[in-house]
Amino acid sequence: MIMNSQKILFICMGNICRSPSAEGVFRKILSDRNLHQEIQADSAGTEGWHTGSAPDKRAQHAASQRGIDISGLRARQVIAEDLEFYDLIIVMDHENQSRMRHLAGEQHGHKIRLLLEYSERFSDTEVPDPYYGGDHGFDLVLDMIEESCEQLIQHLIDYNSRHLSE
Repeated sequence: MIMNSQKILFICMGNICRSPSAEGVFRKILSDRNLHQEIQADSAGTEGWHTGSAPDKRAQHAASQRGIDISGLRARQVIAEDLEFYDLIIVMDHENQSRMRHLAGEQHGHKIRLLLEYSERFSDTEVPDPYYGGDHGFDLVLDMIEESCEQLIQHLIDYNSRHLSE
């Protein structure tokens, strides 16, 4: 059980494919584990091209095939205040990691992690952007996200259990 509320922000470039998918998957796992009151999730993009847009229809379809509804999410661009507010900032690839580290500076750089750092199944370091590919890319991305989010949540539970017992 997690006693201190945790706030997690998922980041990709446009906030219409990978990061809203990660937000949706993460929230579903939290709900399934009855942790949705203790851990918050949001998503944003490093670029503002799609601000206000719903996730890509292909991302919505792939998520819905797994019982996850991301249709109500809307793209937004990350803002400086996010770095202060969120406890952990999870990025999908090295380019966005670099952008976020630049924005975060020394004060908040320690909060930034690649999602696949939490994966035990995938040896890749980046969740590929499926935007320019076919439908199969969205399924692969969801496989990566689901497994990594399961591991991330377990990491948060284990971390908080260790620190609560100290």
